[in-house]
Amino acid sequence: MLTQSLAGLPAFLAYFAAAIGFFALFVLMYIGITPYRELTLIRQGNAAAAASLSGAMLGFVLPLASAIAHSVGLLDMAVWGLIALGVQLLTYVAARLLLPELARDIPAGKAAPGVFLGALSLAVGVLNAACMSY
Repeated sequence: MLTQSLAGLPAFLAYFAAAIGFFALFVLMYIGITPYRELTLIRQGNAAAAASLSGAMLGFVLPLASAIAHSVGLLDMAVWGLIALGVQLLTYVAARLLLPELARDIPAGKAAPGVFLGALSLAVGVLNAACMSY
């Protein structure tokens, strides 16, 4: 019985490793396109940076999880994971267009823009995940 339960372990490990890799790639790309250093700001107690980065991460992992759940294989999951990554990065670009002072406000610790960006990222991520029900 245990052998039967563990039969899926290699697939689990492959998907989990790929997911962690995609997550790390997303975080690196996201903090690379923002003009401020989120991790430094978060270490300094900046709630705006924490809210925006947290929302972006959650907004990415939701469609990534959907891609994992609905994919027919690792390559399929990778393709949809890249699509999710692109959508989340574009969400940040759109937010910058909506709130041009975002690059100044988040480092200044203004919570409202950080919360808005985090919520926008999460909302788009939920929609993105729902659309991946192919």
